[in-house]
Amino acid sequence: MRTLLSSQNPLLLFQKPSVWNLRSSFTHPTTQQSLTSHPTTSWKLHANAKGFGARNTSPPASLNKSASDDNNNNNNSDEDHLPQVVLERIIARILVSVGVPLATGIASLHFFGVVKEKQLFDLPLWIPLVTTFLTFGLSAVGIAYGSLSSSWDAEKQGSLLGFEEAKQNWVEIWNEDDG
Repeated sequence: MRTLLSSQNPLLLFQKPSVWNLRSSFTHPTTQQSLTSHPTTSWKLHANAKGFGARNTSPPASLNKSASDDNNNNNNSDEDHLPQVVLERIIARILVSVGVPLATGIASLHFFGVVKEKQLFDLPLWIPLVTTFLTFGLSAVGIAYGSLSSSWDAEKQGSLLGFEEAKQNWVEIWNEDDG
């Protein structure tokens, strides 16, 4: 009954104005600066970091000649160009070599959770740990293996698992670093 009566009381009104809504200018005694006066100009960001400033798309005049020479050299050599067929082959192989271990790891975690929840048998804690470590680790290694095991030749399809291509591409990578 008391709660019903108290709900009909008017809301409390504060007679004292809030400290945050100052109506008059306040001057700090030691600095003699007005805290409520704001400059009439707006703030402007002066960030010149990469990505924040205006883009200058034209290179300096001194670099124009050397940049055009480099472009002519790159257009003549086909070594730096990766054909679209090879790129798609690498992406597909990376997706498979990362996706299969990742899906296996997630499925095994779900399986171990069901076994523990239903109490089918007592499972040591190290088994899910090792299984997760191996499957997610293989998934991380799958990125490198997916790119190494695909055929880098546009005309050659390559094998299913790509062991021969991985051997050949590994030697080719180390030969490029030496020369």
